[in-house]
Amino acid sequence: MQDNTTEVTAAGIARLAGVGRAAVSNWRRRHADFPRPVGGTETSPSFALAEVESWLRKQGKLAEVPLRERVWQQLSGHPEGPVTALTHAGCLLLLIHDRPTVWLEVSAGSDERLSEMLPGALREVFTPRFGPESAMNTAPAVNTPGRVHTPDADRASANAVDGTTAADAVNPASRVNIADAVNTANAVNPPPPARPASGVHTPSAVNTHPAVHLPTGSELLPSAPLLRGVAELAAELGARQTFEFLLGRHLDANPRQYTLTPADLAALMADLAGPARTVLDPACGTGALLRAAATRPDQELHAQDNAPELAALTTLRLALQTWSTVHAAVGDSLRADAHPRLRADAVLCHPPFNERNWGHDELAYDPRWEYGFPARTESELAWVQHALARLKDGGAGVLLMPPAAASRRSGRRIRADLLRRGALRAVIALPVGAAPPYNIPLHLWVLRRPEKAPAQPEVLLVDVGQFAGEGRGGPDWRAVREAVLDAWQAFGRPGRFPERPGVARALPVIELLDDDVDLAPARHLPPPTAAGGADQLTAVREHLGETLRLTADLTPPRGDAAHPARWPLTTIGELARGGALMLRTGGNGGHARVPVLTDHDVLFGADPSGTLPESEEEAVLTEPGDVVVPVLGGGSVARVIDATTGGAALGRNLVLLRPDPAALDPWFLAGFLRGTANNRQASSYASTATRLDVRRLQLPRLPLDEQRRYGQRFRVLDEFERALRHAGRLGEQLVRGMYDGLTDGTVAPD
Repeated sequence: MQDNTTEVTAAGIARLAGVGRAAVSNWRRRHADFPRPVGGTETSPSFALAEVESWLRKQGKLAEVPLRERVWQQLSGHPEGPVTALTHAGCLLLLIHDRPTVWLEVSAGSDERLSEMLPGALREVFTPRFGPESAMNTAPAVNTPGRVHTPDADRASANAVDGTTAADAVNPASRVNIADAVNTANAVNPPPPARPASGVHTPSAVNTHPAVHLPTGSELLPSAPLLRGVAELAAELGARQTFEFLLGRHLDANPRQYTLTPADLAALMADLAGPARTVLDPACGTGALLRAAATRPDQELHAQDNAPELAALTTLRLALQTWSTVHAAVGDSLRADAHPRLRADAVLCHPPFNERNWGHDELAYDPRWEYGFPARTESELAWVQHALARLKDGGAGVLLMPPAAASRRSGRRIRADLLRRGALRAVIALPVGAAPPYNIPLHLWVLRRPEKAPAQPEVLLVDVGQFAGEGRGGPDWRAVREAVLDAWQAFGRPGRFPERPGVARALPVIELLDDDVDLAPARHLPPPTAAGGADQLTAVREHLGETLRLTADLTPPRGDAAHPARWPLTTIGELARGGALMLRTGGNGGHARVPVLTDHDVLFGADPSGTLPESEEEAVLTEPGDVVVPVLGGGSVARVIDATTGGAALGRNLVLLRPDPAALDPWFLAGFLRGTANNRQASSYASTATRLDVRRLQLPRLPLDEQRRYGQRFRVLDEFERALRHAGRLGEQLVRGMYDGLTDGTVAPD
């Protein structure tokens, strides 16, 4: 049955038809029978998906839409909103994951029959998975006082998949038990201590609720067309991969609603915590940290989040993607802890930053404040102590922290006690761009619940800021990971820690216990030798001279004046439809672990530096002669793939154009795509980003011989540009090295 309620925007119509948004606007003006808006606003209307598809099909304009795109349009335009649609899809995928044959019986017949039978089928999965409370047909009212938690969740990781299909994914061993975490208040939390004379009350955890509830038939009826499409997509991709795809698209489409923990950072935090049988994330978001820690089937994963939709999506995600037992709940972990009796092997957390309303007034006498009562401005130190309170003796915690938490005067007494008692083991300064907010070099705090006070406590200070990347590409995660883990492992071995100037140092705690107790690593690390010393600077200078001479030789000759050309023009979309080139977009996964060409690599002329998670999705592999174009950022950039770059997978936010050599010269194609005016007319502009519609880029219709003449000139310009870029990097290295050498005395002034 076709969906008569799902709505689609003009941008969605453009994707369905394979055209730009301007074409959709023209259709609305020129065709009286174009579907009328059914929702949205005057400036951004929405249309009924079924009516739009019918009109496009009648006009012969409906492109061959991949199943995943059609399902995404149904989800994003769901009348109850995409979060409800995604939750319903997750419930169905769990049914397909655990009991695939039951779905075949339930889906036979009309949508009304499906919505009537599906709750009963889901109950048979929910009860053993989530406990009896989740099998009730009403969602508990979430009444968490005070703060609204903006989920500190994963996203780069939201696109990761693990390669298991629906056919082999029946997993009776996996049990997700939320009921354990959400019983009555007295069962979950012991009664609070008697109210002190001051009248300040320590609340119990009365505001935690099951993360998932059983949807009713009436709730599921509007989702019936979507669920049929989701089941079809699961048959193609697998239940787990389907949920990852839909969740990833939702998070990508709503970047301002979620604070995301990148997958590489989550993996690093899990490695620092080490192997753990029980793991807690008290601000779980969409579960990035728990997914990174879930490596064994005998694990227990404990999750809590203040946002009901995030807690539900995390529960379904972990149930689909891990063999571990999962206990999840909705509630504020500081005010209404759902796991008060837990003593975990590891706690991983990306808490909300800079919160004033975290419960300071209500929690003044909470027993978790073993190291001191946090000031109102020190919410992060409240999360640190919450993590320590939920660890068993010797257990490890890793928290992502803002750099101010290491030096604010209001937190110095708590930091001092954490150091003295050996609870804070390491502070690691990450590069800029490691996680949002991307313009701040965040810290990792590595905690250990002390079994006994250390005789001569030390703390490890690490600064890997030197591995920051350029532009939006993020840091060099491979270098960050190696430097951090090498230092952490060396710190754990007996004997003296080998100091690494500019990177890592083990410092006796007594040296930090001054009036400030400033733990910022950069303030305590010895500077590195200036660019490797004077000899290294000499080598850089010689290399720079050679590069500058080469750059001078490559300087393009003077261009002769010519009258503006009036060529007949075509577009990339027309060339693709005519078979002159093939157009592909970057994916979110692949079968093999191959280097990935990212948009950062294309923008800065670097070698492939990214990675894609393994999945059943077919990665797009580049070939020599392909032209790759970034679609975000507003830059006029196109890169021709050469023999050294060929074979890399195409990353996200990139479009690959593979020209037919008999029709198009690749250098001619890349050169004209870089024209400023060409990019301007093919771009759409939002308040925070510029997006390029590659199909609207224009090319002149020229004979192949004439194309090659232009292509040769564009190739020479590309060589000159690469030489300039290389000379700039060498010049920056030489200048920085000279400044450092002169200021630290390793280079003489004359």
